[in-house]
Amino acid sequence: MNALKKILIAYDGSEPANLAIDDLCRAGLPEQAEALVVSVAEVWLPPPSGQETADNLEVVPPTPAAVRRMWARGEAQVKQAGELAKRASKRLQHNFPGWKVQQAALTGSPAWELLRLDREWQPSLIVVGSHGRTALGRFVLGSVSQQVLTEAHCSVRVARGKTPVGEPPQRIIVGFDGSTSAMLAVSEVASRHWTKGSEVQVVVVHDRLLPSSIDTSVPPLSQEVNEGNDEARLWADKIGERAASELRKSNLSVSTIIESGDPKRVLVGHADDWGADSIFVGSTGLSSHLGGISLGSVSAAVAARSLCSVEVVRERQA
Repeated sequence: MNALKKILIAYDGSEPANLAIDDLCRAGLPEQAEALVVSVAEVWLPPPSGQETADNLEVVPPTPAAVRRMWARGEAQVKQAGELAKRASKRLQHNFPGWKVQQAALTGSPAWELLRLDREWQPSLIVVGSHGRTALGRFVLGSVSQQVLTEAHCSVRVARGKTPVGEPPQRIIVGFDGSTSAMLAVSEVASRHWTKGSEVQVVVVHDRLLPSSIDTSVPPLSQEVNEGNDEARLWADKIGERAASELRKSNLSVSTIIESGDPKRVLVGHADDWGADSIFVGSTGLSSHLGGISLGSVSAAVAARSLCSVEVVRERQA
């Protein structure tokens, strides 16, 4: 996968949005990139582009005072959105001096505007905060962030700045199920520029078959269950090592974790216990050898529940 070149960053002025920008310093992003910072004012009746004149007053009735008040509030919100975008751009430029940073203040639905830019500007990564507290944007996971996460045509990073900006090595978890999509997540992590000493853990989650009380009384059935578990474990070991080998080519310190259970709980719980900075997962998965578990079906849940940043990797199609 090619290095990230165009990054779309949603910003609503909240503290989580500020932490999301600072979190990018620990995302392994390249020194050269093009970024667009967007703040969206939820204005549903935007001010008119022109002013009424004496000539058109005879044709167009005077604008009601209530509408004029709405226009005035809209103008104030658009101005505030512009100031927020400008402030965020300065913060981002300070963190990434080599980036070309632009800014934009838009009106309408935050999710729609971000997805429109996804189609038109075609970024390779969209960055959203986990939630927001201002009226400008309301980037709340489960609404705006959730919609962008599921509908965007590129990778989406739900950023949480849980650690100070600095030089300490990063801890990265890659959820892996052997699918093509999961391999894209591995390739993305391998292509990033991580701080020396950074660690990666490849976490493979498989379903463990548990025999019922009837099965234990029937030796052939119990044996089949045990053999199925052994095969699942062998397959998990095999694909885990495949991902780890790819990551080691980038001189990363890599280990493999094989666990059974619900991938949503395992990935989030393991990241919390290990103190991970981020989790990378593919957008879809097959996992026919791992009990039918699809990482793609749980990526949104991981993004919602995790205490660290989560990046769902997609390769933008031409």
